[in-house]
This record gives sequence, C-alpha cells and structure tokens, in this order.
Amino acid sequence: MADTPLPFFARVVLAWACFFRVMFDGVFARDVSNVRERGRLPQARAPMQSLPAIFPPATSDTALVLLALFQREGRLVDFLEQDVASFSDVDVGAAARVVHEGCRKALRAHARIAPIRDEEEGTRVTVAAGFAPAEVKLSGNVAGSPPFTGVLRHRGWRALDLSLPVPVTGHDANVLAPAEVEL
Repeated sequence: MADTPLPFFARVVLAWACFFRVMFDGVFARDVSNVRERGRLPQARAPMQSLPAIFPPATSDTALVLLALFQREGRLVDFLEQDVASFSDVDVGAAARVVHEGCRKALRAHARIAPIRDEEEGTRVTVAAGFAPAEVKLSGNVAGSPPFTGVLRHRGWRALDLSLPVPVTGHDANVLAPAEVEL
C-alpha cells in the first residue's frame, strides 16, 4: 500500500541507496532537493541511464551484511542497543575500545578508504573555486565566492573499494547475529 509507512530497516536501506544516487546523479540530487525544500515531488522523468559503476547497486542484503560484519567483529549492535547511562565513563570507554578494535578490523578487511584532504586537521586550507560540495562541507561564516580559506576540522573519507562476503543460498540476511545458547 502506498499509504503504509516503510519499516525502519527498509528506510535505512533506502537512505543508504539514496546517498550514493545523490552523490553520482545530479538530476536525482536536484529532485531530492526540490522535495526537501518545497515538499513536492518532481515531474516523472526517464530512468537514469548511466551511474558510475563504483559500487554494485545497494540492496538491503548488502547493508545487512555490512552491519552483521560490524556485529560479528566488534559487537557494534550489542554496544548501540545497550543502555550505557548507568555505566561509568571508564566502563563505557573500555567497551568502546573493544568495539572500535573489532569494527576497525572489519572495515579494513572489507573496505579500502582514503582521506579526501591530505592536510592535517587543524591546519589552514584553501578551498578553490570549482570544489565538489559532496567532498567539502563549508561551515561557519560562509559568504562570497571561492576561493575560501579556513581551518580543516575533518579530513573527510572516500570509499575506494568495498568487498563484502556473498551470503550462501538460504542465508537470512536479517539475522545480524544468531542467539547463542550454551548447554
């Protein structure tokens, strides 16, 4: 039904897919911007003809496989679902260290990433005219036109490659981690 809201995980997958589509399809990005700013849908148009083949098309299984990897290696879902308000900062820090180590291991095993900017954070940088807004987010007192000079607060990240395991036939991607019962 068109009036039925999408379930949470379907929205997560949609957000993930839209992120990459907005990055590589300027017309789609414009349409999304129109919906966001004006609250109206654009006129129907022909389907997108070519999208750079940097990543395979995102599916719910793809996102779930990645989430399952972070859970398996770093217990990310366990950490995020735990109510940490009652724990001391020392306990939360110790748990975060374990989650960080495991998730970092999974990330490095399945993705190749690189910083967008090479300069050290905290240094003064110049953003030249013609910069890619998807790569550089300007904040503070943004006025005038480029070049802009400011302080690099975050280098940014770019995914260069992603290689996720292919689930075997019959695998239920919705199961991020099976329940464990010790006998």
